[in-house]
This record gives sequence, C-alpha cells and structure tokens, in this order.
Amino acid sequence: MNKKQRVKKNKDFQTIFKKGKSFANRQFVVYCLEHEEDFFRVGLSVSKKVGNAVVRNRIKRYIRQTFLELKDEVNTNMEYIIIARNPAAKLDFHETKKSLEHILKIAKVIKKKN
Repeated sequence: MNKKQRVKKNKDFQTIFKKGKSFANRQFVVYCLEHEEDFFRVGLSVSKKVGNAVVRNRIKRYIRQTFLELKDEVNTNMEYIIIARNPAAKLDFHETKKSLEHILKIAKVIKKKN
C-alpha cells in the first residue's frame, strides 16, 4: 500500500473513531468512515497486549496483504481502522483473511462477487 492509502496521523484516527461506524468479531474491530477521495485508506492498531514486536508486525503484514488482495472488492471511498484483538495473534494468514472478509461483509463494504 502506498503512502496516500495509510492513516497515520492521530487527528485522522480520532476523526474516524468519533464519526465512523464500528463492527467487531472475536479477532478484529473495524471502524469505517466515508471520505471524498477515490481510494480507500487503512489505519492499523495492534496493542502491546497482543504480543511482542514480531507478533504485532506479523499481524499488520497479514492485514495489509489482505487489503491488497481485496482492493477490487472493497468500497473505495472509505477510511478503515483495524484494531487487532488478542486472538488475532494465533491466526495464520488464511484465517486472518477469512476473519477480515467476514467483518467487512458485516460492515457491508465488500462488493458481491459475480
């Protein structure tokens, strides 16, 4: 994901937390907020409670890769914040992708496959 597709600033995070809608399952919480641009933005948050640096970075890599694979299906004029919960540390890539797809379908931001 390139720089314009990332949510980095605290101000942006706070705006999405306050104005966005949240959806959750056991592994992740997703906040979604519409914006005007024609591309989606993703912010990641993985607490130190989830695991050490190796585990946290692995979870972030899995989430980024999932969004790269789903980029054609995900609603493009949205901003997303993904917060990983403790059980996410035990997931492999395919389970992470399945869990994120599930929560994005609940949020109704994934387009239906033909």
